[in-house]
Amino acid sequence: MTTATPDTGATPALKPYLRLLTATQFAFNTGFYAVLPYLATHLGDGLGMAGWLVGLVLGLRTFSQQGLFVVGGALTDRYGPRPVVLTGCVLRIAGFCWLAQAGSTATVIGAVLLIGFAAALFSPAVESETARAAVAHETATGTPRAQVLAVFSAAGQAGAFLGPLLGSLLLLLGGDFRTACLAGAVVFVGVLAGHARLMPHRPRRPRTARAGAALPREVFANRPFLVLCLVYSSYLVSYNQLYLALPAEVERATGSQGALGGLFALSSLLVVVAQLPLTRWSAHRLPPRTALVTGLAVVATGFAAVPLAPDGPAGLLPAAALVVLLTLGQMLLVPAARGLVPDLVDDHRLGLATGALSSVSGLAVLVGSAATGTLLDTPGAVLWTVLAAVPLTGAALALTLSGGRRTPEPVTTVTD
Repeated sequence: MTTATPDTGATPALKPYLRLLTATQFAFNTGFYAVLPYLATHLGDGLGMAGWLVGLVLGLRTFSQQGLFVVGGALTDRYGPRPVVLTGCVLRIAGFCWLAQAGSTATVIGAVLLIGFAAALFSPAVESETARAAVAHETATGTPRAQVLAVFSAAGQAGAFLGPLLGSLLLLLGGDFRTACLAGAVVFVGVLAGHARLMPHRPRRPRTARAGAALPREVFANRPFLVLCLVYSSYLVSYNQLYLALPAEVERATGSQGALGGLFALSSLLVVVAQLPLTRWSAHRLPPRTALVTGLAVVATGFAAVPLAPDGPAGLLPAAALVVLLTLGQMLLVPAARGLVPDLVDDHRLGLATGALSSVSGLAVLVGSAATGTLLDTPGAVLWTVLAAVPLTGAALALTLSGGRRTPEPVTTVTD
């Protein structure tokens, strides 16, 4: 009998299929983040939309993705990952091409809904398949699955780091928002081709009787889980300000969007460098509830710091402080929130509950983005005070949760 020898290296040698999935995550985020950071400015300055409408459009994009994660996961369970991933790629290509041409409110909304729904199909399928392949890799080689998933997560953050720089480069070379959209579509054409050729087929799973019928009773009547959904929603509404309030702040401070790509790159670089060490530290020292409260307090501090930082030559300091503190808070609270879900719901509803967490949070972003969009023209002290109150409210709710029975492991998630 042959015993697998654990791989103790920092970066495990991945099998070809895992390399495909990891490269896909990198490409997916590269194409996405080449476009998204510049969407708010395009809608406001390029198309002349009011602030509340810009916020609504951004919220619709997030809701069509996060709100339908549970749909993508259910379809993956039913039909296997290949058709869901390929469909998601086709829809993302169509969405970016449509957004490049969209000139009215209705067409823009249609395009961003299509882009969001594409991710709602693609991301759960790739995440679940990566987890499944990581388990198989662990069995075959002895390499811990968490080590493999960490490589997958780092690849996604590297794509999120490169994407805004690619978008900024296109703008500096004389391109426009349409050019960025078409460049993103080209990236997804490559992803589609790679998966069509290399992703294996899998037989359909048999349909189970009354699947999901008990979801409202077992999940949505679960008070602690609902509290966690509200807590996580306060985070996601806050995180969405990277695409709404941050561009407005950069425009106010510098008169252009030129520095936006660098700030998004800073956020991604922080996650690439610090996520795993910070999670290892917090997992041993902070109960999940404490990590949630601390992370949300750090996010609130980021918003509160914006009107306090100096203008003038250091005009980008407020935006940079916001990005750093929002990212640090995210790294503390997201693994804790995801790690609490198994303690709050039955194991046989874990997948549906995970999807529900994203769906409820997506709905909160839809409402919250439209509301905060109306505040963009108010005095800065009002705007940033209201935004700081959102995560502080979430932190207060988090204090009502139990401390958690298990220390959460680092969680690999796809956000866009």
